[in-house]
Amino acid sequence: MTETAAAPARLSTRVGAIAESATLAVSAKAKALKAEGRPVIGFGAGEPDFPTPDYIVAAAVAACQDPVNHRYSPAGGLPELKSAIVEKTRRDSGLEVEPAQVLVTNGGKQAVYNTFAALLDPGDEVLLPSPYWTTYPEAIKLAGGSPVEVFAGADQEYLVTVEQLEAARTDRTKVLLFNSPSNPTGSVYPPEQVAAIGRWAAEHGLWVVTDEIYEHLLYDGASAPPMPAVVPELADRCVVLNGVAKTYAMTGWRVGWMVGPADVVKAATNLQSHATSNVANVSQRAAVAALQGSLEVVDEMRAAFDRRRQTMVGLLQQIEGVTCPTPHGAFYAYPNVEGVLGRSIRGRTPRTSVELAEVILEEVEVAVVPGEAFGPSGYLRLSYALGDSELEEGVGRIQQLLAEAR
Repeated sequence: MTETAAAPARLSTRVGAIAESATLAVSAKAKALKAEGRPVIGFGAGEPDFPTPDYIVAAAVAACQDPVNHRYSPAGGLPELKSAIVEKTRRDSGLEVEPAQVLVTNGGKQAVYNTFAALLDPGDEVLLPSPYWTTYPEAIKLAGGSPVEVFAGADQEYLVTVEQLEAARTDRTKVLLFNSPSNPTGSVYPPEQVAAIGRWAAEHGLWVVTDEIYEHLLYDGASAPPMPAVVPELADRCVVLNGVAKTYAMTGWRVGWMVGPADVVKAATNLQSHATSNVANVSQRAAVAALQGSLEVVDEMRAAFDRRRQTMVGLLQQIEGVTCPTPHGAFYAYPNVEGVLGRSIRGRTPRTSVELAEVILEEVEVAVVPGEAFGPSGYLRLSYALGDSELEEGVGRIQQLLAEAR
């Protein structure tokens, strides 16, 4: 008999292996339950709850009415926006760059993927401090690289050390991914630790991809100097990622960018020219207004986040079995819940943070993101980018539920 040939796979191995964004999935589930009329409170969204400032919206309205914005524009970004990014980089980071070193991308995620696609070949390893933003390992793998997790727990305030990085380095290590302030933990590396890590990377000829998207969301006097500013010798092997999403409450406008060596940016621009071409011109014009405008509105949003941060962390720290380091940046708390796992809660015994998140959602209708989305189990991520009353109500429900753990 003739053997029947196996049917070809419907999906490519590369794309079939991509994990769904856990943070977006949690937010979508919470919104779906709300649409059913259930009083769900969602701590999953990684976006400000404020509207985009009026002057930015006004710039977009004006751009809509100008026919020049109804046409294709350069794939790498409008010259006006690239110039604004150059000035913003000088103002906020102390880095002198040229427009040829800037690529405007469709949100920060495209900047992440473009960068790894430009730098990595199959087999190249990327050191990935963990907990990490859920998109990083997927982008690395899509680009052909291998993420190598380097974990730092709550006892280290989620900050990896040079010694840990060195222990993970091999002859295949090409890139270090660095994110401060951090998503998901809100941790911020002190300047001396940024410098030490940067000098270590430069010493070993590594590339550094540093994500600065939360640079303006800092508390308690914390600072987050860009690595190439404190280690200038690293500048030719460093790509800085950023965008308007978090600082200006513009997550839906989809404008990010990468700043790096001109040859890397040129390669990434070539890639983008075939993938998506230019970012929507109206969004780019809005981003110009954002970067050239006052930071007063940013200060107002940061003050609100700071108030909510203190409320959330204070409430979480009151829960028996929960350890929550105080975050000094971004808008996330990242409590360790290992002390709750394995205990009975309303007849259920969650043994992973995925299972605990399910219990919390189903029993008290609060949506949180489990630690498995960002690294090891045993943690939850809660965003405090939501209204004060909802925040207190939501954490209060969690407090009451976990008080029943036996």
